Amino acid sequence: MNWQDVGFLLSKNKYSENNSIADFFTEEHGKVTGVIYGSTSKKIKNYLLVGNKFHLNFKTKNGSKVGYFKIEIDKIITPFFMEEKNKLLCITYAMNLIKLLTVEGQQNINIFKLAENLKKLLESNNWLVKFIFWELNFYKYVGYDIEFKDYVNKEVESNGNEIYYVKSSKKSVPNFLINKNDEISDIKDILQGFKLVGDFLEKTILRTIGVNYPNSRIDFYSSIKNLSQFDQQNMKQ
Repeated sequence: MNWQDVGFLLSKNKYSENNSIADFFTEEHGKVTGVIYGSTSKKIKNYLLVGNKFHLNFKTKNGSKVGYFKIEIDKIITPFFMEEKNKLLCITYAMNLIKLLTVEGQQNINIFKLAENLKKLLESNNWLVKFIFWELNFYKYVGYDIEFKDYVNKEVESNGNEIYYVKSSKKSVPNFLINKNDEISDIKDILQGFKLVGDFLEKTILRTIGVNYPNSRIDFYSSIKNLSQFDQQNMKQ
């Protein structure tokens, strides 16, 4: 079997002294695993970064065996954010999530488009809020849609402010998850929203399929949680 495609590098691991085994999410073939020979060479390793987009030539002699890739860089993405820890952790988590919850060899053009749009998202205003909605869209495209408004009660304070609570637990739900407003900048609301989406991932998805909570999300959440105040300048860069 031999085909050509484009795809985003989801992960890479050392396979032998000079070679790596890698996962890509491709436009036409979905998630694909294969060997990259000579991946430690200077020509390849400098751009073989998780999140970058590649032209791929995939070959295998037997459909039941792992094939191998010949790769060329198509679009550099990750190096643009080398000085921004939170955005690097975001890329790592996003690619890890795609690897974790997609099926080998199954095309999903919506997920490919999400991966394609990630760089633009990270360059936009309020990128972290927009990433929360990116993550919710991803879950929708793998079959786990949620509308938070279906699970909350609303209370109106004396000053007219609306507050939402989870019906079963009285846990507060940030308004932006109900109103789908990505223009907020309150770090407490953003962290709460990120945590609620993480609870949905763990309790509704991962427990169902018997998969552990990804460390990449823990690292990402810990990094943004450690901010003493919301850094608007970092969000806009």
